[in-house]
Amino acid sequence: QVLLVESGGGLVQAGGSLTLSCRASDRTFSNYAIGWFRQAPGKEREFVATVSANGVYETYADSVKDRFTISRDNAGNTVYLQMNNLEPDDTAIYACAASQIAYTSARGYTYWGQGTQVTVSS
Repeated sequence: QVLLVESGGGLVQAGGSLTLSCRASDRTFSNYAIGWFRQAPGKEREFVATVSANGVYETYADSVKDRFTISRDNAGNTVYLQMNNLEPDDTAIYACAASQIAYTSARGYTYWGQGTQVTVSS
């Protein structure tokens, strides 16, 4: 069992930045790929970004590419999502999840955090 806790959400104006953190309870964290997903009210959950266990591979949704950066600190059991140039359409609950492989589909992930709210005002 890997417990994941997100933090760093909040309210920001369009064009602003936020950094989300996903911290794991277990040192086996370094064995897992970590993905970020988001869900806006009335919409389905969507893939945002993912990073492999060793941090070498990462990929992003087209909607966030060149604005968001995923990174990980395995020594600190933490994955980060740096979000720049935020847009109102980025407003959602952001959740991180752990998997053996860096899937882009939520179905591939076993362990999930509770999520953190990101609100971008226009």
